[in-house]
Amino acid sequence: MADNSRTGELRSGIEAFLKDRFDTKTEKLTPDDPKYQTLVEQFQFDTWINDAARRVGQLQVVTHSLKPIHPDAKGSNLYAPPESLNTHNLVGSHTLPADFSGDVVGNAAALDVYKFLKLEFEGKSLLERALENDTELAKALSDNPEQAQAWISAFAAITKPRGEHASHTRAKQLYWLVGDDALDDDNFHLLAPLYATSLAHRVFQTINHDRFSDEAKEARKAKREGKYAEQAVRNYPNLAVQKMGGTKPQNISQLNSERGGNNYLVVSLPPSWNVRDIRPPLKVTSVLSDPGVFGSRSEVRSLVKDLKRFLETNPATDMHTRDLRDDYTAMLMDELALFAMQMHSLPAGWSDDEKCELSPEETYWLDPGRAEEDATFREARNSMEWAEAIRHRFANWLNAALGGKLPFGDVEFRHWQKTLANDGTHQRLLDRDRRWMETLMEDLDNLPGGDDDE
Repeated sequence: MADNSRTGELRSGIEAFLKDRFDTKTEKLTPDDPKYQTLVEQFQFDTWINDAARRVGQLQVVTHSLKPIHPDAKGSNLYAPPESLNTHNLVGSHTLPADFSGDVVGNAAALDVYKFLKLEFEGKSLLERALENDTELAKALSDNPEQAQAWISAFAAITKPRGEHASHTRAKQLYWLVGDDALDDDNFHLLAPLYATSLAHRVFQTINHDRFSDEAKEARKAKREGKYAEQAVRNYPNLAVQKMGGTKPQNISQLNSERGGNNYLVVSLPPSWNVRDIRPPLKVTSVLSDPGVFGSRSEVRSLVKDLKRFLETNPATDMHTRDLRDDYTAMLMDELALFAMQMHSLPAGWSDDEKCELSPEETYWLDPGRAEEDATFREARNSMEWAEAIRHRFANWLNAALGGKLPFGDVEFRHWQKTLANDGTHQRLLDRDRRWMETLMEDLDNLPGGDDDE
């Protein structure tokens, strides 16, 4: 081995990597175990590097992958670094920085080879050095130039597609008009979209930083207190999560595995109301008192008035009466869902204001976003059956709102409570909330060190 100090440092770094992996695999073995000796031979420098150069053919480093389109698709994946792409004013993979994360597809059992190629020396990975045919890496790998070159060529090929470019019957395809005549087949190109996996990973990292980092939490706290903060507050309302790979996200790709299979989808919907007209319910003990914040809304007052007038006529107990009563009740429950969604549009954490006197159940219901940065609130909200308490309060409110001439009691209370529990809109909102909380808890668990609020 050459005595060049830089070459020596490269060699030492590789040897340290191999020793670490060897120590991990032999942690529960004794030296007299036959498996131990097999691993000793397997992790000899030349033996392991030669085997890695063979197994690297089972992997491909990519920036655009096919499996997220369909897990059983067998077509081509592409490695197209930002500098190789045309620039334009839209967000795309061409906007990625120089330190973007390349993804890996192929045999998950060979991913240790990619971890080896990700080793960095003086700010440059072994893969980058292999792609540049770096002479220092060659000397670090072997004193035999031909052997070193063969290994470097094998490692550098990890960015090249296997075989000819091809799509697959399970991949998505679309015809794109490139000419002026849509009736002429020659004016169309057939496109096979790939998933921009490196871009998706950077988006995931950015959103997580904006949601969970200490800087983001401090910025949101400063905003609530009307103070200055270095970092801007960035919100992602109605964020959705697409899960890929099920219980084996590594079967999709390496980066997908690092994200626990989570891939963010930002909302693309027009606003449905003006947030400036919505104020948090402060200095009240419940929004479902009589008349309360909810009952004071003009639409709710009108519905309650109409329903009360109808019931006071002592209508016949027939299907028409039940249908009309249920229609009024359904519209009230729709108003309840709209009210909750409007409260959700307020800045997360509004219920942490000292002027907020709502019960814990109502803050869990109306201020879910607070769970992103308040660990105590998050754990209590996640473990408590607060939705049942809301149904109980709604039933009590409606009994009181319709009371007076009408003798409403326990029977009517149970009916309103059961009706809300079975309401489709109510259930969809609760299901969406449950999925959001599950994703939030998973995201926090996937952060380095786990949930750093604990």
